[in-house]
Amino acid sequence: MPTVEANNITINYRLDAPDPSHDLVVLINGLADDLTTWDYQVPALLKAGYRILRYDNRGIGKTSRPPGPYTSELLADDLHALLNALDIRDSFHLLGVSMGGMIAQSYALRYPNPAPSSSQTKQGGRRILSLSLCCTYAQPTTFCSRMFALWADTAQRMSVQAVMRDVTLWAFTVPFFRSREDELREVEEAMEALDMQVPEYLAQLNVIQKFDTTSALESLRADEQVLGGLGEASRVMVLAGKVDILIPVQLSRELAERIEGCQFLTTKGGHACMWEFPEEFNKTMIRFLDEHRDAKG
Repeated sequence: MPTVEANNITINYRLDAPDPSHDLVVLINGLADDLTTWDYQVPALLKAGYRILRYDNRGIGKTSRPPGPYTSELLADDLHALLNALDIRDSFHLLGVSMGGMIAQSYALRYPNPAPSSSQTKQGGRRILSLSLCCTYAQPTTFCSRMFALWADTAQRMSVQAVMRDVTLWAFTVPFFRSREDELREVEEAMEALDMQVPEYLAQLNVIQKFDTTSALESLRADEQVLGGLGEASRVMVLAGKVDILIPVQLSRELAERIEGCQFLTTKGGHACMWEFPEEFNKTMIRFLDEHRDAKG
C-alpha cells in the first residue's frame, strides 16, 4: 500500500476510488487498530457507490511511530495533512469509530466548514458532508478512565497483546463467545499477532484517556453551529452498539445530546458491532450517508 509524508511522519493509506465522481468517505480507526479495521465495511461502501480513504493512525500499522503521548488534536492534524498531501479537494463524509470518533470530533472542531456565505463555500472547497461518530464519547468519565488505567497497567506488566486479547471480553457479546468459536479464535489469533509495542500503545491510549470535547461542543452549540459550521444538525450521527459496555451506550447518548439536532442511532451488538454484526452496521451507516450525498447538499 502507498505512503505519503505528512505532518512530519510517513502515513500509510489506501484509497479505493473506482469512480472519481462518487462521494468520498474517510474512515478513522480506533485504538490499536490499523486500516484493516474496515474490511467488513469496504465492500458494502463500494457497492453503494462511494470512494473510500482509510489509513493507519500514527503508532500502528505501516505509519510512523514517533514517541508519544498522542492527542486527538495531533491525530486530526495528521488527517488534515494526509488530505492535503493527496490533494483531496472534494467534500467528504467523515466516519470514525471509538478513538476514531474522537479524532473525527477534533478534526471537525479544528478544521470547520466555511460559513455558508463565505467565498470559499461559493467556490466549492473541501467540506465535511456528514459526520458519523460511532461507539465513542465526549469524555471518558470515571468508568472508562478506570478501565483504561487497568489496560495501561496490564500492558506494562504483561504485553499489549495480552490487553487486546482480553478487550474482546468487553467488545463482543456473550452469544459470540458461545456460538461463533471459529471467528473468536481468528480474533484472538489476530490479537496475539498484533504488531504494536508498549510505547506506541500508551501513546495512543493517551488519546482516549485525555479526550474531552464537552466544553467545545457546548460552545459550538451556543453559537448555533454544529461541529464548526458543519451545517444542518441532522448531518451528524452518533451510532452505538445497543449493548456496548466498553464505551457504554449512555456516554454515546450524552455525546449526541450535546449536539443539537444530532441523530442518535443504535445497531445490533456491542463495541465490536462493526465486526460482529457488519450487515446491520453497514445498513445503518450507508442509510445515513445516502441522506447526505453531495448531490443533495
